[in-house]
Amino acid sequence: MTYRARNIFIAVALALVAALLTTFYVTNYKRNVQTGEDTVKVFVAAKDVPAGTPGTELAKKHMLTEVSVAKRTVVPGAISDPDQVDRLVLTQPIFAGEQVTARRFGSLQQQGFQSKLKGTLRAYQLSGDQNQLLAGTMHDGDHVDLVASIRPDPSKDARVTRIVLRDIEVLRAPASPEVAGKLTNTSAGAVNTMLAVRDTQVQKLLQVTAAGAQNDWTLQLRPVVDPADSPETLESNQTVLSDGLRPSELSNLPRSGR
Repeated sequence: MTYRARNIFIAVALALVAALLTTFYVTNYKRNVQTGEDTVKVFVAAKDVPAGTPGTELAKKHMLTEVSVAKRTVVPGAISDPDQVDRLVLTQPIFAGEQVTARRFGSLQQQGFQSKLKGTLRAYQLSGDQNQLLAGTMHDGDHVDLVASIRPDPSKDARVTRIVLRDIEVLRAPASPEVAGKLTNTSAGAVNTMLAVRDTQVQKLLQVTAAGAQNDWTLQLRPVVDPADSPETLESNQTVLSDGLRPSELSNLPRSGR
């Protein structure tokens, strides 16, 4: 083989290799582009969703819309099933049209009291003595009633008693008497509890329990199974004394027994 023929052969071989490499590159590029254009199912917000929204409400209240998007446009953490955030709560707002990602959610425990507050519910910290707040008996999640003995006229000693509020959830129970005693260096020190009450109930609660109100009050623990409420009543010294007495006995009651 002459020198010239050998050079021609080498040039042809190199051209073939270059052509093969170019073909391989183009084929691989097309494959990558096609893969990137594959569509996947994700969920986007149907409307603006505020922080604090439980994951269970997203599907229940039709806050999500299922869409198909190119695989390469999927946001990291995007959910493909609402059940993925069912037991979580939204920690950051999501705006209409945005892909819903698990990164915007946190556990209920991370949200503390606010995870249990919705609508008109408010968290109210109530201070009192250990007996009033059932220290050592009441636990987180219990439900209680507020009973109060009220002086309608602060200038008089006459009192009336009634159940002021019913079925209040305890967000945080007071410390047990032993723990409270160590914290205050006394066996009868003040403790506090956190209650979930409606915004209008807060007004009654403060009216009854305020330090200068001169009212006696206490919480009473409600049953866990089948709780029920009796009809509302208003009690005074006179009604307590007269309850269940015969007419002849009622006539003997002193009129001042109030």
